Formats: sequence, structure tokens, C-alpha cells
Amino acid sequence: MMLQQKLDSHIRIIEDFPQKGISFKDFSGIFQNPGLSREIISEFASHFDGKVDLVCGIESRGFIFGFPLALELNVPFVMVRKKGKLPPPVVSATYQLEYGEATLEIVEGQIPKDARVLIHDDVLATGGTAAACSQLVKAVGAKPLYYSFLIELEFLNGRSNISNTSEIFSLISYSS
Repeated sequence: MMLQQKLDSHIRIIEDFPQKGISFKDFSGIFQNPGLSREIISEFASHFDGKVDLVCGIESRGFIFGFPLALELNVPFVMVRKKGKLPPPVVSATYQLEYGEATLEIVEGQIPKDARVLIHDDVLATGGTAAACSQLVKAVGAKPLYYSFLIELEFLNGRSNISNTSEIFSLISYSS
């Protein structure tokens, strides 16, 4: 069975959660299958091997596969966290949400200038969070060249909010 089919069989779709009209993709079933989790990490690693200098994982679900991916690639891992969760000094980027704004932060000095960066998160939806992470990476003089996601929700057009000069790699996509 192909990886995408295995993933699909471990992802529950819950209609009208967390609110009416949302079709929530629950991937927690993947964690019940250690072999599948290893296969996911291996697939990401084989795709990015030799291309990146570090992995940035976006809080909090971007940590789940982001850190093991960094270990597999033998590169550093940088946590990208919500405002106020990291000790100073930090670099911040604020971005717009549907109703308000949010801020992401990294610890200053953890991303070297000119580093080739892979930004990892669980889901690519509208792309706002990934774009904000890209701003952080650029602010410290590094290059957000790659993005990886477990799931991509194509119908939300998140790719349009991420730099068109970067490579985006998703393991499974949903068109609705």
C-alpha cells in the first residue's frame, strides 16, 4: 500500500468540528502506528536530505514530526512558538488571523545567517502561519527555501500565501 493510502486510512474526518461547516482532519490515529510514523519521517527525510541546514517546527503540532525529521537529517531543530512562550531575546513576526492577529517567535541566534531552512507544520491551510514563520527566518538573514506538511488543504489556497520561490512538499492533500 502506498504511503498516501496508509495516511488516508489513519486520518478521521469529523464533519462540523470545531464548528459547523468545517471538515476536520484528525491525524491522531497515525500515532497508534509507530511503523507508519517512522515511514512518514523517512519520506520527509529522503525528500530533503542534503538540501537543508536546519528545520523550523511551528508550535505545537509542527514539533511532532519536525523534531524527528531534524534528527533524521542530522540538522538542528528550531522551535517556532507563540508569543510569550520563549525566553528573551527573541525575534517576532505578527500576522493576521481571520479575527485578529497572532505573533510567532524564535530565540535570537538559533538560525545562522544564510542557513537553508525547512519550515515544517502539520497542516497547510490558508498559509498564514507558514508565511509568518518565513518572515522570521528572513528577518534573521536565513533562507526559507522549503516547506513540509503532513496534510495540505488545497481548497484553502495556502500555497498562494507562501513564497513562490520555495518548494512545498505535502504528504497528503484534500481538495475539499
